[in-house]
Amino acid sequence: MSRKNSGFAADLTAGIDLNADAAPRRSGMASNVLTGRSNRIAELASGAVVTRTHELVDPARCRMWEGHNRDYALLDHQRCEDLIESIKAQGRQEIPAIVRRVSGDPQFDFEVICGARRHWSVSWLRAHNYPDFKFLVDVREMGDEEAFRIADIENRARDDLSDFERARDYLRALHAYYDGRQKTMAERIKVSESWLTRYLDLARLPAEVMVAFREPQALTIRNVIALKPFLKAEDTRALIFQEAASLAQAQLVAGQPMPVLEIIRALTAAATPPRKVAPRKTSGAETVTGESGKPILRIEGADRKGLRLTLLHKGGATREEAEAAIRQILDQHWS
Repeated sequence: MSRKNSGFAADLTAGIDLNADAAPRRSGMASNVLTGRSNRIAELASGAVVTRTHELVDPARCRMWEGHNRDYALLDHQRCEDLIESIKAQGRQEIPAIVRRVSGDPQFDFEVICGARRHWSVSWLRAHNYPDFKFLVDVREMGDEEAFRIADIENRARDDLSDFERARDYLRALHAYYDGRQKTMAERIKVSESWLTRYLDLARLPAEVMVAFREPQALTIRNVIALKPFLKAEDTRALIFQEAASLAQAQLVAGQPMPVLEIIRALTAAATPPRKVAPRKTSGAETVTGESGKPILRIEGADRKGLRLTLLHKGGATREEAEAAIRQILDQHWS
């Protein structure tokens, strides 16, 4: 046996027989390499380290998974500018997208589970003077339900994914993977039912309401909370639908969308009945005028606490007339 192989064998068998003399340890770089390999094997065996298959691929060979929670068609340079600049500065894509292999499709090798912005950004860079950039992917094997959960976990804290996109994805997943059981879905994705309900309410907004929003991606769960009470009753729901149609027509004529908050205010105002203002009680009220006929003060009434007067100082009477009227009242009521 060569010296190299005998040293390796001695390293592996060291410590097996406690009564035998321990084989001499090799010193230097070879010993460090073997120790590192031994530690790595132990970590992998214990589950402390999980290996991933990362590959650099052509983004053109990747398609979006049909259950992806981001609307790829809405991505543009503005929405991806921060990521594009980061990739250019680093010289590479730092965080891999999660993909799975595709079989039976000659055009594609992978489908993207999460990482649409990364895919779009690398594709844009390759088409704009950076043809050498590759798409970094983490290749995994998974079913659709697991793919949904992984994508949701990765994107839940991202501000660039709109509430509306997330809401539509949740509604699709509710029926695709959980048979419409909201409680089961909430347990699987580790959220409360009330939290999930708010997103599902947003995704379930009627088409008659959605016509008012030319940019639905700007809708948030706060907006649907404001509208939900008015959509329950038939009479207020009809008013909401009518106002939404009017707003849609107004935006079409103007040629530009209204801000979402303005639309929400207009819809809720249309469904809110005007407040009835109770008429002021004027029974027993008496208006005192001066010699010129101009009003001076109004006696609202009297109770056991006293007399209530309103001084009409802008009625047109003079100060002298007001003083005379007050003295007259004092003479009548002050004992």
